Amino acid sequence: MTPEEIEAELERLHGAGFAWALACCGRRREDAEDVLQTSYLKVLDGRAKFAGRSSFKTFLFGVIRRTASETRRRNAWRGLRLDDWMRRKEPPASETVPEERLTLQAALARLARRQRQVLTLVFAMGMTVEEAAATLSISVGSARVHYDRGKRRLAGLIGAKERA
Repeated sequence: MTPEEIEAELERLHGAGFAWALACCGRRREDAEDVLQTSYLKVLDGRAKFAGRSSFKTFLFGVIRRTASETRRRNAWRGLRLDDWMRRKEPPASETVPEERLTLQAALARLARRQRQVLTLVFAMGMTVEEAAATLSISVGSARVHYDRGKRRLAGLIGAKERA
């Protein structure tokens, strides 16, 4: 791909890329913005090269996931302290979330990390299980297992909440 084609693809996929960065960064907007910017730089300066073995979207989402993991490892101790502090704070009234969304977010948070990632890629990002596997650098069989187990667990968690 030419640099112009890469830039056009990055622009076209920006919304979906940002949503995936948010998912990879635990819904922390500032972290997601930093991860997305770093990912774009890696793609544009050639540190991450698109080889054409998958779709550009799958390639980009893989770069975002790896960048988020690198950032998380590098800032682990700082992030833990900040997360603890943020959890103790009440959300501002302007950030109210509908009860159904809160229920889904709470249920997703209780899933294993890999199950949550696969389900987010498939349902929120519109990927196939095969594309999600490529994005996460896992086998298709493993992705299918995480997808099936995640769906069952999520249904159980949401069903338990509705019965309560």
